Amino acid sequence: MSYTGIARKVRVLIVDDHELVRAGLRAVLHAEPDVEIVAEAGTGSGALTQARRFRPEVVLLDARLPDMPGPEVCRALCEALPDVAVAILTTFTDDELVRRSIRAGARGYLLKEIPGLDLAASVRSLATGESVIDRKVLPQVLAVARQSSASADADHPLSERQRTILRLIADGLSNREIAGHVHLSELTVKSYIEDLLKQLGARNRVHAAILATRRGWL
Repeated sequence: MSYTGIARKVRVLIVDDHELVRAGLRAVLHAEPDVEIVAEAGTGSGALTQARRFRPEVVLLDARLPDMPGPEVCRALCEALPDVAVAILTTFTDDELVRRSIRAGARGYLLKEIPGLDLAASVRSLATGESVIDRKVLPQVLAVARQSSASADADHPLSERQRTILRLIADGLSNREIAGHVHLSELTVKSYIEDLLKQLGARNRVHAAILATRRGWL
């Protein structure tokens, strides 16, 4: 099913050294009327050239390219285009790669097993400034946030229930799974999360967990 809620097209650059992967991503996103593939590249240097030329809003970047490591390309892209949203799209989940990618400025970390509809939704979220992290690597991302919070404030305004819910979000649980853990209805959990987003000034549930971790509240 195509998404028609956004009239403006999100400009996307696809970077992967495998032609078949690029073709698959192109086929998935081409079906979305609000997404435009403005360019493709198979190398890091090619990605930088195409990004400067076409000014994409979102870059789907393979973590391992033949000429440059993905995190290095990500850092260069973020320096060249400060407003760009780079998402690492890979099959690899090793801790060091995740850490290097997030520190390089990646706003997303997605696995190539992601369903097509979820990929399109992730592209839209990235274009609006949200972070999109696969639940399988969320613990590593939060570990990076903890390490970077050198001046974390020990005082926190969150209740124990709020911290519990945020920890379960950080563990990758859905609202329904959280409801089962804390013995509340799914609707009540949703209400807690909505309040947390407002309280933390977060864009989404993952961003809320990251912000709370950076502030030393988890």
